[in-house]
Amino acid sequence: MPLIPDKDRQVIKETLDKDMKGPVKLVFFTQHESGLAIPGQECLFCRETHQLLEEVVTINSLLSLEVYDFVKDAAKAREYGVTKIPALIFDGEKKRVRFYGMPSGYEFVTLIEGILDGSKGDSGLAVETKAALKGLERDVHIQVFVTPTCPYCPMAAQLAHKMALESPRITADVVESTGFPQLVQRYRVRAVPKVVINETVSFEGALPEKAFLDKVLEAAKKK
Repeated sequence: MPLIPDKDRQVIKETLDKDMKGPVKLVFFTQHESGLAIPGQECLFCRETHQLLEEVVTINSLLSLEVYDFVKDAAKAREYGVTKIPALIFDGEKKRVRFYGMPSGYEFVTLIEGILDGSKGDSGLAVETKAALKGLERDVHIQVFVTPTCPYCPMAAQLAHKMALESPRITADVVESTGFPQLVQRYRVRAVPKVVINETVSFEGALPEKAFLDKVLEAAKKK
């Protein structure tokens, strides 16, 4: 049974046909291709996420999907910096814009917006934000914890992804919390969106672009 209803599929098609400017490769890491599993790290939602992505890439000819097995293709996982699954990397060559878990519910918007941003090759961030990110002298790792039922999460997720698209110094991971309870516990995620930057700066809520940038710059200055 399709995960994307025909009515929604038509709306997505119209959006992608209108706004996509170039090809986008999605890279997906799963665990069901080989049938192997790492004890204690069974993959929640791998099959469903794989099916969802297969359906999405059939909507527009500019989209493609590469699929790897997290166990069988361990070297490829290390190359992409993938440490958990299901893992989706937008525009595989950059390897810095990632989504862990299933992009369902409100987070489906993050999937579509990530595709559009990648196709345009432009983050769409403010000129001032781009200039500030260009001046980064240290690497920055942004983690955004989200849930499918949170209407405010896509704003934080998309800002993180846009900053990673803009700066080679930034890697942005959006983590769908329900699939990774160990990370929820580790980072004390009590409300979403929760953003953790370089393990030193964290905040809750969907901040506007300038405030989000200030947090990134704050983390970049800390040792």
